[in-house]
Amino acid sequence: MPLTKKFSKDKTVCKVGFSLTEESAGGARKLFLAGEFNAWTPAPMRKAKGSFSLSLELPTGASYQYRFVTDAGAWLNDTEADCYVFSPFADADNSVVVL
Repeated sequence: MPLTKKFSKDKTVCKVGFSLTEESAGGARKLFLAGEFNAWTPAPMRKAKGSFSLSLELPTGASYQYRFVTDAGAWLNDTEADCYVFSPFADADNSVVVL
């Protein structure tokens, strides 16, 4: 499922919708979102109709790295991210949303 972006009238804030299907989450019962916007502290996502989702309002004019985290502790990338950046901390790519 693609990222959704809804910019404020003055374009200073964007409401970003993050989502991942249950299938892509590998059977996780719970999914969390962690990224630069929340100091990499996993925030619970809502589960409904076969997918997990969470919307956040973020300042524009920046890009933010993030990943999904399952209840089993697996870190997953968003296949619909704007781009990807290598993270030496995880020795893997992080998903990136560009605003």
